[in-house]
Parts: sequence; structure tokens; C-alpha cells
Amino acid sequence: MADLKAQFEAAVAASKALSERPDNGTLLRIYGLYKQATAGDNTDKKPGFSDMVGRAKWEAWNAVKGASSDEAMQQYIDLIESLN
Repeated sequence: MADLKAQFEAAVAASKALSERPDNGTLLRIYGLYKQATAGDNTDKKPGFSDMVGRAKWEAWNAVKGASSDEAMQQYIDLIESLN
């Protein structure tokens, strides 16, 4: 577990130093996995249509609902490694 947490923290740092900015879909996937790994299932109220950014982020997080923290961390690590 501690090893996974360390790998996750390294991936978070690496995500801030990517050579190219990922497309919006990938950025939303990164966001959703990060939130799932750190905060668990999304219980926030879905933003309204006027908040398009907030709604997209909510949907990205909600898409990984049910994944354990460890699963989300591993998916996050794998995604960041695939972008480097």
C-alpha cells in the first residue's frame, strides 16, 4: 500500500511536468481518477448546464464511481506513464 501511494504521488508530480498538454478528454480522465483515488465516490450535486466545466469534471469523477482508492491510484499511475 505504501509503495502504491508513493507511486501515485510520483505520478501526480509527473502529471504536472508532462512535455505536452493532454487533450481535454484525457485531462478529465486524469481529474476523475485523482478525485476517486483521494476522495472516494462522488457524492456532490451535479452542476447545472450553465457550469459546463464543473459539469464535465463532475461527470469524469462520477464515471469512475465504485472503483476503490487503490484501483483509481493504479489507473492514474498507468495513464500518466502512458503520457510520458
